[in-house]
Amino acid sequence: MKFLIPLLIALVGLGAGVGAGLYLRPAPEAEPSHEASADCGHGEVEPCQTAEADPFKTTKVSVKKHEEELTYVPMEKPFVVPVFAGEKVIAMVVVSLSLETDMDGAHVVEAVQPRLRDSFLKALFRHANSGGFDGSFTSGQKMDDLKSALLQAGKNVMGEAMIGEVLITEIARQDV
Repeated sequence: MKFLIPLLIALVGLGAGVGAGLYLRPAPEAEPSHEASADCGHGEVEPCQTAEADPFKTTKVSVKKHEEELTYVPMEKPFVVPVFAGEKVIAMVVVSLSLETDMDGAHVVEAVQPRLRDSFLKALFRHANSGGFDGSFTSGQKMDDLKSALLQAGKNVMGEAMIGEVLITEIARQDV
């Protein structure tokens, strides 16, 4: 009997909490369709941006191809990047990359892989030397910085229109 009263109070509290949560839940926002546009006061017809931007949504649109026309070319070997503290190597980071390009660009990527590897290694070393692989190196901002540096490095070798995105397919850090 002495366990029944606290159990009933807990159940009533749980039910009240669930009911309040359901009642106070915000209404779902309607997804704007890609065809619908509105004049947002910019003088042009464009989609209105009133909601906060999704931090995980990719925003680049450099390769304007349909998904069927895109291909992903993996770099042959992973990249190994040392992480220094002073003059001593404290960790090794291993990164595997793939490049998004169109079907014609796949052959070009394979032909210039040594130049791409050189450019990507420079970007990875710069990222490591600036502390990009320290602490929580997979956090949003650090990964965004790394991906944008890799994308710029790839575009410097291949040209603006050849590479749509640099994909980090694997990343691992091993402290030594």
